[in-house]
Amino acid sequence: MSAAMNQSTLGSTWGEFLWGRNALRCLAVVGGVALHATNVYIAATIMPSVVLEIGGLQYYAANTTLFVVSSIVGSALSSRLMASFGARSAYLSALAIFALGTLLCATAPTMPWMLAGRAVQGLGGGFLFALSYGLIRHLFEERMWPRAMAMISAMWGLATLCGPAIGGVFAELGTWRLAFWSLLPFVVVLGGVVATQLPRRGADGEETTRTALVQVLLLAASVLAVSVSSLSETPGIGKIAGVVVGILMGVVLARVDKRAAVRLLPTGAYSLRTMLGRLYATMSLLVVGLTTEIFVPYFLQEIHGCSPLRAGYLTVLMAGGWTIASLLFSGRVGAATTRLIRIGPVLVSASLATLAVTMPRTTQLESPLGMTVFGIALVGTGFGIGMAWPHLLTRVFTSAPENENSLTAASVTTVQLYAMALGTAIGGLVTNAGGMSTGGLAGAQHASSWLFGVFALAPFLGIWQARRLPHPSK
Repeated sequence: MSAAMNQSTLGSTWGEFLWGRNALRCLAVVGGVALHATNVYIAATIMPSVVLEIGGLQYYAANTTLFVVSSIVGSALSSRLMASFGARSAYLSALAIFALGTLLCATAPTMPWMLAGRAVQGLGGGFLFALSYGLIRHLFEERMWPRAMAMISAMWGLATLCGPAIGGVFAELGTWRLAFWSLLPFVVVLGGVVATQLPRRGADGEETTRTALVQVLLLAASVLAVSVSSLSETPGIGKIAGVVVGILMGVVLARVDKRAAVRLLPTGAYSLRTMLGRLYATMSLLVVGLTTEIFVPYFLQEIHGCSPLRAGYLTVLMAGGWTIASLLFSGRVGAATTRLIRIGPVLVSASLATLAVTMPRTTQLESPLGMTVFGIALVGTGFGIGMAWPHLLTRVFTSAPENENSLTAASVTTVQLYAMALGTAIGGLVTNAGGMSTGGLAGAQHASSWLFGVFALAPFLGIWQARRLPHPSK
């Protein structure tokens, strides 16, 4: 009996996790995340080639905004999808939606067509991303959960290697559409694994999860209002009106969520007077700063003449910095965590300010010193977030009300995606106002200076919020 008990409570090994039927189940779980994440980096790499062929440069940011907003909706509805249709059918439906969106992107003759495809892709990707986490507890013993979580995280690292390579190679060959087509065979293979390995239903007796649908729709509307304002041809009034509407929708969202029976965010999340509110504000301001990465491939190709492949891999230095810093500093405890949280926004703000100066200079990458400074600024943007992020998350979990643990865990993804979507929408507003929509070298230079300069203010405000956080012992 003792041996059996030890076997059920001890952690699993990688060999056990990646062998036999567990290996196929692992592929089913992480495959959706890998597909979603790889698509993110493929699209970022080929988007300059897309607008060059089909036009719509003013919609450059809207591609990512629609994708992320749809992902938020898909993620929020995923639990209801699985409860209603079962694990297997829900996953296959998500794959079908993602495949439809990919097909639309691959065949897009115009930018509106592409935007529709990206929205459908995002919906399917949001389903896949959330379903992967939801399936872990259904497919594996509890002792294997940490391995499964680690594999899901590793898929984002794998995507930073594969996505720019796939997108960059096809873009350089002048066949960017094949980058989208290349995802479909993987969809088919993953569908086959899912059809044979996932159960038809979830766990017996599982309750149907209620969804804060009204709040999710208000969240999406607030982001889309800002995004649409960036496309307004009225220089001042139209753009300001869209931002005002977006802010008002955010205020309505907060009021509705505070009184709702089914909440989107835990108690205290909407007030800067609470610890939880300050933590969410700091996290959001850091993520907003990182959303500048979607414009980096275009600026590198237009201003510096980089190939799509090189531009793609220079861009992922931002995400790479986040990963490296998370691994280096996640083990720190005590007062050191407060210092990391306070230093992180300083580094992000300084890195973005450096990019505001270096990105517009056409000669920046021509010397080893210039390239080094530029590379450090790219890495530093993600590094500053990575050194603070694990400890911000830990404090979110310890600061939330004890009876809202599950809601708090889900809210982290919601806050991160919302900040990403809002940052992208504002980025589109700033770059279009800065001259990017007119095209050409001068427009790109002016837009890049404005983008990184304005967005350096977000983590700068995060410095103030981070300094209001006490040490863990206080």
